[in-house]
Amino acid sequence: MKKGFITVLLSVLLSVLAAYGVLKAATVNSDKVASPVTNSVTKTVNLADTDYPDLTYAAEAAVEAVVYVEVTATQQYQIDDPFYRFFFGESVPQSRQVQGSGSGVIIRPDGYIVTNNHVVANATKISVTLNNNKTYEATVIGTDPATDIALIKIDAQGLATLPFGDSDKLRLGEWVLAVGSPMGYQLRGTITAGIVSAKGRQMAHDPREKVSLQIESFIQTDAAVNPGNSGGALVNKTGELVGINTAIVSQTGSYSGYSFAVPVNIVKKIVGDLIDFGSVKRAVLGIQMSDLTEALAKNLEYDSVDDMTKKMKLSSLDGVYIGEVVKGGSADKAGVKKGDVLLAIDGAKMKNGSAVQVKVNSYHPGDKAKLTILREGKEKTIDVTFQGSSTETGTVVADGEIAFYGAILKEAPKETLDKLGLKSGVLVTSVSTGKMLEAGASEGMVITYVNDQAVTKPQDVIDIAKAAKRSVYVEGVTANGRKAFFGFGKE
Repeated sequence: MKKGFITVLLSVLLSVLAAYGVLKAATVNSDKVASPVTNSVTKTVNLADTDYPDLTYAAEAAVEAVVYVEVTATQQYQIDDPFYRFFFGESVPQSRQVQGSGSGVIIRPDGYIVTNNHVVANATKISVTLNNNKTYEATVIGTDPATDIALIKIDAQGLATLPFGDSDKLRLGEWVLAVGSPMGYQLRGTITAGIVSAKGRQMAHDPREKVSLQIESFIQTDAAVNPGNSGGALVNKTGELVGINTAIVSQTGSYSGYSFAVPVNIVKKIVGDLIDFGSVKRAVLGIQMSDLTEALAKNLEYDSVDDMTKKMKLSSLDGVYIGEVVKGGSADKAGVKKGDVLLAIDGAKMKNGSAVQVKVNSYHPGDKAKLTILREGKEKTIDVTFQGSSTETGTVVADGEIAFYGAILKEAPKETLDKLGLKSGVLVTSVSTGKMLEAGASEGMVITYVNDQAVTKPQDVIDIAKAAKRSVYVEGVTANGRKAFFGFGKE
């Protein structure tokens, strides 16, 4: 009886071992299984719990450093009523108070907070609510419409902060968190998760944002972001700030799977300038450039991109074609020529125009760099010293363009004058925060008179305004052909 029991036990053990061996063999080979149909190898991935990132630390740290921002702002508008115009003429610009909200990120324990420029633009009052429900009044330290970044400050100490990460090291598919206040106060401190969907994205600007320069190299994610998230944090899994959430692409106005953040490496430079100088000290290379594309090849009278790269002796389509060089600018003084292809700046490869903008924006006026260009099929290194740019009135910001109280002016093209039935005038190419916007100036309008004196070029506007003792009165025609008249004080 005992012998029979031992025999049965051994049989069971042998069966178990045999089954384990079959299972083990199947497990070992499970990552390379031949398809009976195509005879190809299919790979499988082990999705064990340990393969998912633990985002709890990053979430708990970030939520303490992200704030709710509530804004009261002044909005300019005009009465668009044909009966009003019939009896009273063109309406005088009106103003009204509007409410808005967004998010912000505390970057220093003494109350410095990063948010978006569009969140605080034209603000007359800003209040900030922390995660602990304490509320403070905030003041604007500085703004930068070109990158849509603003810096505000509250009177507080010992605040929780988010450390800066390195957005250049982000990888496609990497997990990130979006933290902010979507849809307002009730949902403040909301955390959503997603992955990095793309890097270096450019997108169309909101037409209401009148900026003369746009520096865009967005991080695209699928972390849910909605109105109110603007200015909030994009955080990596280690709890570092890697971007400031700025925009979504949506046909409904709500999240549709595409959200965009300003990389923190851009934010760091802007914030540093605003703290140190009160304004952004922006370097300018002084070129007009185009990405290497099929359309460019046709414009350059090549049969195709392949033909263009072959004749230019380009190894790839990375780089930008320099179509114009601004006379007297940084590139011109360094010896860059029209027709050169810019390949790299200080060894960093420039894949497209967006990369060039971001790289140049990282320098300050007076900084030096080495440009790698391709000219007549040969690579060449050129030393360049960057010149500066400013929106201060009277400053030349591009060839033929001059800044004027937040607006950018240039001589009106003949086709624009003919369209509006004018003989001469000065075109307003863009309007950002400043007295011109507040007074009622609009993009595309042509200035015909300043203080009752006719103007034909931007310098005329500057000279007349400088000579004025107290106020500047502007007369012109809007882009849709309506007469416009407004004024503002110089002080």
